[in-house]
Amino acid sequence: MPRRTATMLASTLVLIALLCVGVLFKVPYSAMSPGPTVNTLGQAGGEPVLQISGRKTYPTTGHLNMTTVRVTGADYSMNLVEAVYGWLAHDSIVVPHNTLYPDGKTEEQSTQENAEEFSQSQESAKVAALKALKIPVATRVVVASVVKDTPAEGKLHAGDVIREVDGKKVGEPGDVSKLVTRRKPGDPVVFTVVPAKDAEAAEKAHKEPTSTEKIVVTTKQAGDNGRPIVGIQAGTDHTFPFTIDIKLADVGGPSAGLMFSLGIVDKLTAGDMTGGKFVAGTGTIDEKGKVGPIGGIQMKTVGARKAGAEYFLTPKDNCATAAADVPDGLTLVKVDTIDDAIKAMDGIRKGDAAGLPKCTTG
Repeated sequence: MPRRTATMLASTLVLIALLCVGVLFKVPYSAMSPGPTVNTLGQAGGEPVLQISGRKTYPTTGHLNMTTVRVTGADYSMNLVEAVYGWLAHDSIVVPHNTLYPDGKTEEQSTQENAEEFSQSQESAKVAALKALKIPVATRVVVASVVKDTPAEGKLHAGDVIREVDGKKVGEPGDVSKLVTRRKPGDPVVFTVVPAKDAEAAEKAHKEPTSTEKIVVTTKQAGDNGRPIVGIQAGTDHTFPFTIDIKLADVGGPSAGLMFSLGIVDKLTAGDMTGGKFVAGTGTIDEKGKVGPIGGIQMKTVGARKAGAEYFLTPKDNCATAAADVPDGLTLVKVDTIDDAIKAMDGIRKGDAAGLPKCTTG
């Protein structure tokens, strides 16, 4: 056999062997890639994403797309070849497995957590949108959860509205723990509450619940620190003056909050927020309208541009990362609050790209 042929054959066999090793060799990494985008002004699964009743709405045009990221499952074992490809590819990111699934979290646990965050983000998006429009939203303190095998179990229930603790009015969740910790372990605490079923009925009627009852719960000591507890987690709930439903399946996490808020504002406001433009974006939002950072920003910008977006509303704290690798034809617009986003949309609608707050790497 000629030397050149033998060399080529040997090289080919070595390459095949290396590929086999790469395929069989597992690495502790996971992949992130662009997921689908959904127009919050449009439909998903054959029905409108945003459904508002009991209040006048207005026609909308253009796009206000929320964006998503696909991730490999908790049980997926990535091989070395896939990892190298992910590191070199423009439309995927390879990250340590623990980044997506810390402390051995299962895929089921991650899915449940994402579903809870998604539900909470919808609530916050509604509140932020209505507050931006100066539409009053009634807020109340509720029992968010009851810890098993604690004094509150069987006495207080998730969804109960907490009006008073020991005769003191409660205005925010933190007031509950402050009032309970004034007691000593073994002391009784009197909760004045609206039962969850009554609160739910009132909310459906868009009214504030009024009927109350008093529940006595005896505190116990928490661990070794001597702090008295009853075993509840307090949170907030709201009564909206009309119905806002967000219909979107198979999506999780809190990062669509900003785009849901903008979609609600657009539908409740005369005029056209987008001017027919294709705008996408991301960002968590709290009830005060503050926009927070999210993960996988570069995958979201890639997905948005592939879908046709020209502008991308980017949380302020994600700007530097996003600006490091911007897809051609996509303008990154920096936002820190819902008011920033509404103002930016005004510039986008008018075609004033030069006046928009841009993301930079600095």
